[in-house]
Amino acid sequence: MLHYRDARQKVVSVVGSHRIPPVTETVPLLESLGRVLAVDVTADRDYPPFHRSTRDGFAVRVADVAEVPSALHRIGEIPAGQAFDGSVGPGECLQIMTGASVPEGADAVVMIEHTEMKGDQVLVKRAVARGANVVPRGSEARGGDSLLLAGTRIGYPHISLLGQVGCAQVAVFRRPRVAILSTGDEVVPIDQPPSPVQIRNSNSYSLAAQVRALGGEPVLLGNARDDVAELERFIRRGLEEDLLLLSGGVSMGKYDLVEVVLRRLGAEFHFDEVAIRPGRPAVFASCQGKFVFGLPGNPVSTMVTFELFAAPALALLAGEPPPPLRFLKVRLAESVEQRTQLTMFLPAQWEGEGAEVTVRQMPYQGSGDVVAVARADCFLVVPETVKQLEAGAWVDVLLRQG
Repeated sequence: MLHYRDARQKVVSVVGSHRIPPVTETVPLLESLGRVLAVDVTADRDYPPFHRSTRDGFAVRVADVAEVPSALHRIGEIPAGQAFDGSVGPGECLQIMTGASVPEGADAVVMIEHTEMKGDQVLVKRAVARGANVVPRGSEARGGDSLLLAGTRIGYPHISLLGQVGCAQVAVFRRPRVAILSTGDEVVPIDQPPSPVQIRNSNSYSLAAQVRALGGEPVLLGNARDDVAELERFIRRGLEEDLLLLSGGVSMGKYDLVEVVLRRLGAEFHFDEVAIRPGRPAVFASCQGKFVFGLPGNPVSTMVTFELFAAPALALLAGEPPPPLRFLKVRLAESVEQRTQLTMFLPAQWEGEGAEVTVRQMPYQGSGDVVAVARADCFLVVPETVKQLEAGAWVDVLLRQG
């Protein structure tokens, strides 16, 4: 039984070495949000393309304001987006606006708050150093510099940068198509009233939401009953997509048939058990050239195992590096007992603000408790090596995606 870190690394290694590079397509700039960049992006010119003023004020020669107050002659003004045909000479200054190009001769900008102006006479009341309130040309990037690398997931700052360099159309990788299949005779569609012993197929929708949040395209296949022939038919359909996620049918029960069917289809199993709770009977396999995850059917187990194991596979198939598994350190609000020899991922909630933030485990009835995980905003990680975490202890917290 693998530690969850080893299982995750196994996913990264297998998918990273056997995946097919994704297809590239071109989309309008705004439609690239959330997509993965397919080509490197370079600067088309220097940024800023001129010495840019960061303040409203006066472009001056530092030598003229070494001793203040200093009276200077105003020779004109320069708004943003306009050029000044001339230069600033000794004893002169030029009124300048934020974002405008600093003219020749000037080597600093004095903020307007530190001046008094009467007609064309400007009294400078505070000295400035060379380069004050000026961003030098090319200090952000030089023409030809690499700005974004292929494999970058595009967020709103990248949209701004792509727009700045004139990328009205953006080359991105095609979204991976992810087949999602639930299993079990007890599962009915979400729009169908369940009997007292049935449940609605919420897992397919939570998985679809997790897939979509990570840039994939979910393909909902519905639910397969606990029947080998039907399950095989559904799995064969799922193997037509880039990735197949199954929920349920991976434990040790009489009707847990996912591994049986995958073996019939020639699957290679990379792991079928991980030392975590919830999510211990998680399966990762390769089958007919595609990757398959068999995730436990209890909803919290499904969510946790997707986050730990399926998410890095989806990232690689989307063309980006697998995201590192990052935890935050925070103090525990109240003690938590370790009742297993497995790493536990427990629904939890942040409390407080600023430096007083703590985390508290939610009231929780086990891995079928969707109510608890919906009210939570993170997972508290309880190592397998401790028997109890005391209140006030520093603990690891895994942020929930979405």
